[in-house]
Amino acid sequence: MILKLQNTILEMIARGEALQATIERLCVETEALLIGTVCSVLLVRDERLQALAGPSLPQSFQEALDGLPIAGFIGSCDTTAFEGEAVTVTEIEHDPLWAGFNAIALPLGFKSRWSTPICSGGRVVATFNFYFQDCRGRNELEQRIVNACTHLCAIAIERDDRVRERQRLTYTDVLTGLPNRAAFNQVLSALAGRAGGGWAVILADLDNLKVINDTFGHGAGDELIQIVAKRIDAVAGTGRAFRIGGDEFAVVVESDTTSPLSTLAGRLLEAIKGQAHCGDHVVLPSATLGGCVASPDEPADQVRQGADVALYHAKERSRGQFVEHRPGLGTALTRRFRAIRDVSLALVEKRIHPYYQPIVRLESGEVVGFEALCRMSEASGDIIAAANFHEATKDAHVAAELTQCMLQRVARDMRSWLNRGLPLQHVGINLSAADFHAGRLQERICTVFADAGVPLDHVVLEVTESVYLGHRDHVVADEIKLLRSCGMRVALDDFGTGFASLTHLLTVPVDIIKIDKSFVDRLTPDDGAVVIVEGLVSIANKVGLRVVAEGIETDLQLKQLVSFGCKLGQGYLFSRAVDADAAASLMALYGQHVGNDHEPLRA
Repeated sequence: MILKLQNTILEMIARGEALQATIERLCVETEALLIGTVCSVLLVRDERLQALAGPSLPQSFQEALDGLPIAGFIGSCDTTAFEGEAVTVTEIEHDPLWAGFNAIALPLGFKSRWSTPICSGGRVVATFNFYFQDCRGRNELEQRIVNACTHLCAIAIERDDRVRERQRLTYTDVLTGLPNRAAFNQVLSALAGRAGGGWAVILADLDNLKVINDTFGHGAGDELIQIVAKRIDAVAGTGRAFRIGGDEFAVVVESDTTSPLSTLAGRLLEAIKGQAHCGDHVVLPSATLGGCVASPDEPADQVRQGADVALYHAKERSRGQFVEHRPGLGTALTRRFRAIRDVSLALVEKRIHPYYQPIVRLESGEVVGFEALCRMSEASGDIIAAANFHEATKDAHVAAELTQCMLQRVARDMRSWLNRGLPLQHVGINLSAADFHAGRLQERICTVFADAGVPLDHVVLEVTESVYLGHRDHVVADEIKLLRSCGMRVALDDFGTGFASLTHLLTVPVDIIKIDKSFVDRLTPDDGAVVIVEGLVSIANKVGLRVVAEGIETDLQLKQLVSFGCKLGQGYLFSRAVDADAAASLMALYGQHVGNDHEPLRA
């Protein structure tokens, strides 16, 4: 009989049956062997008893014992778990161990009880219990059955513990102890079938982890992640916060409350930004958050994607703050990804070309140089202006590849023009913020033009105000000093549209300023822009800076600029951007020769 019992339970353990189902079957089989006996098993978890199985016991009886703290001498199960020894109570009604439980045991007809410890790894993990309706101790057969049952229970509990530990490792982030990405995905899958919405996702990205790692080392960075994880967990609530990446966290909000998501986001931001001690260093953490509230019956993946889009927008425009997803927010992201895809393919297929807009001497119409503008040709042969794929240049990798391609193509065209004896003075090439931060900019530019055999004094590098002055970035300023020291000229592009002021004409090391088209468009008699442009040209001329007016389209604009003393300009009044062959023809017809009376731009 005992062998049959063992085989039945061992087969269930081998099949991976649930622990509770296995132990309940054990109790049922044991009660069938010992007629008149009631069997139960209580787990020991966190210094408390936890009801596991007792198929013949009333629910109320099990609930009375469930959660009982293990303090010793409060019932036979408690004493067994506390002392690790078997306890036999032959007369429940008069035994002091059962003084507090007579009211629930005696009405069920229980008069005696045996409790035996189930041990694993040198500790008590559960108790195996017999209840009888007469006052007596155990006999030899019963003892053999108890021995077999406790052994089987120990095997089942050990296996269950191993399964739990594997699951814990599978769904727990090792560094922080938070649930990981797999757990997050599992929770989202469960929410996918939840009707009526009532839940939301917040994603959080640390803003300064890379700086901490680079400055103080990865040990400090790991400590910062652990500190932030605890802060997020404290606000979100246990099991609601997840670490889903290196510096990315998620919070799942399950609530039908009318409180806006921004309230919780604000609490998270406030908790995260407190001073943190990482090793010997004091760090001020910062995070950017994006969130999305689920609409009724909305797929979980769509909610997650909405939070991703919101986080992307927050990092682009509101770093250190929270942005909640709203309809249409993903349009810009979709547009950027499409632009990145199109430009990346065009680079591979060599469909990126420089087009050249002439820069002319306003009084004579002579061509003194060009601005190289990026164009993309489609399979149909249509030429696409850079404004139509500008979103792609916000990707650092794509921007760097575009610039490298333009440098090589422009250098090749310039060498061709020089070989033909055309009066080439300079070509302006636009640089982005990504070009400066990609590293080795001076080396890359110098190498390209040296390989093509083009002297650097033919090169003007155009940098917009937002790149040069917007963030007071010393990397950009230092790199510009190096570039100018090599003989190249630097033009401050789109002057007047962003951060520049008249003070910068004296303090910012550039050679040329390009007055933005928005000012030139307003050169009408009653517009205040007239005074600004006139004053700007006058000051620049007096401090030795060249001025180029952009976007000239009418004779009136040209006449006014000449009257202000502006000598150079570009715009549709003279020519649109043209390909290399057309640019060569313009030089041949209208190019200013150095021997002329007028001073060339690069002098």
